[in-house]
Amino acid sequence: MKIPIPDYVNTIVEKLIKSGFKAYLVGGCVRDAILNRLPNDYDITTSATPKQIIELFSEFKTVEVGKEFGTIIVIQSQGGVEITTFRLDNKYQDGRRPTSVVFTGDLIKDLERRDFTINSMAYNEEEGLIDPFNGLRDLKNSLIRTVGNPIDRFSEDYLRIIRAVRFATQLDFLIDIETAKACSELSSKLVNISKERIRDELFKILLSDKPSRGFLLMRELGLLKQVIPELMPAIGFDQRNPYHDRSVFQHTLKVMDNTPKILNVRLAALLHDIGKPYTFSIDDKGIGHFYGHDKASVKIGEEILLRLNCSSELIKSTLNLIREHMVHHPDLKRKGLKRQLQRVGEDQIENLIDLQIADRLSKRGTKDTSNLESKRKEVRAILEAKEPFSRKHLAINGQELMDLGYKQGKIIGEILDFLLNAVIEEPSLNTNKKLKGIIKKNYPLS
Repeated sequence: MKIPIPDYVNTIVEKLIKSGFKAYLVGGCVRDAILNRLPNDYDITTSATPKQIIELFSEFKTVEVGKEFGTIIVIQSQGGVEITTFRLDNKYQDGRRPTSVVFTGDLIKDLERRDFTINSMAYNEEEGLIDPFNGLRDLKNSLIRTVGNPIDRFSEDYLRIIRAVRFATQLDFLIDIETAKACSELSSKLVNISKERIRDELFKILLSDKPSRGFLLMRELGLLKQVIPELMPAIGFDQRNPYHDRSVFQHTLKVMDNTPKILNVRLAALLHDIGKPYTFSIDDKGIGHFYGHDKASVKIGEEILLRLNCSSELIKSTLNLIREHMVHHPDLKRKGLKRQLQRVGEDQIENLIDLQIADRLSKRGTKDTSNLESKRKEVRAILEAKEPFSRKHLAINGQELMDLGYKQGKIIGEILDFLLNAVIEEPSLNTNKKLKGIIKKNYPLS
């Protein structure tokens, strides 16, 4: 088997070998190359020590990202390559990392400590594929299986439990029976893992081709109640509504799959109806309603995103999409669109429309999204015409108001909002002269 290797990566492998060391591509890049997927990055494992690696590649910039664990990044113009010394991991005490490592000259011992068989293969052009744990067989059988005893592997780093789901989702693989049993048995141990590490795996699941697969696996293995317990009431929740033929959970999964691979859009799809079970009511005809579920979903969604330590920018854009996902009236006029543009922002308005289309496609009955596509065209027309919909578009600013004699403070914002409403109604009013006339008439100075 011959695996394509970029020249800048192969140069490092060859230099290590010519200098008397063993060196191989290892892990995900080998797996992806065999699957004809473009690797995101390239990792090399070698018998050279970190000190020897630094000395050998002194002509390049090197970064010691984990010297105590044997990892050095060699940076070339084409990108950085991680080089890690063959190692054995000593006892794991915190379910995350070894207390220390021991460097070894044995490649097989190094591969034996890794998580899954498909990530425990090594390759170089001289020796070909090194596969002591049948990773190639598992790749061919579309199977996620741990190296050795799954309880032992997961107990070393409990994050591997959700990583099993992530790989199964990304690759559309099954999880080996014994590996899946261990995932379920140890699911409660995810509490020992930092929220940031769980978040990063969750995001990779969300950005896969079919995120619903990952969430169904998490539910089946008992992980979902550990990761997003607020979603559990949505499972099997009958909406008792003529517009829905799926439970809240099933609808949510469908919406996620129908949205583009944009993180805040996928997060909004995941959380947009999470407030429904908490706002459910039934009218005298036996029809279910969820009045205010969008507001409840914003509140719950914010709690989840804060708990996962998401960036403030990601939280804000996601919550805006959730807050606005119900505002899609067929008769929404140009003025209404501009007000929504003001609330959502020019950079997020099409993401909102994509979310609304996905929501529509995931409901019962006809899947007519023509009014939403018309909305998209109207929004683009507003933007192309440069019609004002934000304070920054006004032909006057706060400093000019103060120059006119208005005191800095609340009144400045009040006047700007009054002017903005006026020009949203009638764009031709947006000239400095006309706006000053409106100010003089409505906010006369004493």
